[in-house]
Amino acid sequence: MSKPIKLIANNKKAYHDFFILETYEAGIELFGTEVKSLRMGKCSIKESFVSIDGNEVYIRGMNISPYEKGNIFNKDPLRVRRLLLHKYEIRKLIGQTKEKGITIIPLKVYFSNSLVKVEIGLAKGKKLYDKRQDIAKKDQKREAERDFKASFK
Repeated sequence: MSKPIKLIANNKKAYHDFFILETYEAGIELFGTEVKSLRMGKCSIKESFVSIDGNEVYIRGMNISPYEKGNIFNKDPLRVRRLLLHKYEIRKLIGQTKEKGITIIPLKVYFSNSLVKVEIGLAKGKKLYDKRQDIAKKDQKREAERDFKASFK
């Protein structure tokens, strides 16, 4: 039986700018009003990134808009939030980010049952010619699908 997943935020730009080598599912440390705001879909991970300090993994730049009815309990929308991963996963990430050109970026934020999860990806930056190749492949695929549909009419 698979868990019901409700997508909150997706980072499409990450797939355009990076090669995603590996993905991990991480929990995220939040306060009550932040969860309520996420339930309303008020989240952005476009400018965010993941950093490792010591043996802790943090997400920085993730914007969770303040909850309208939260008044004094609202936290800073751009505060640094801790990601919850197993120790062996953190060690693996530390080892792989020491390699040149490898970084960790958030890919999506979603509810898995009632828990907020963040999918983070180990990524390597794309060069301009890689991006052009991807765009050309996408255009070719779109043309082929268009021709295929036209042949059935």
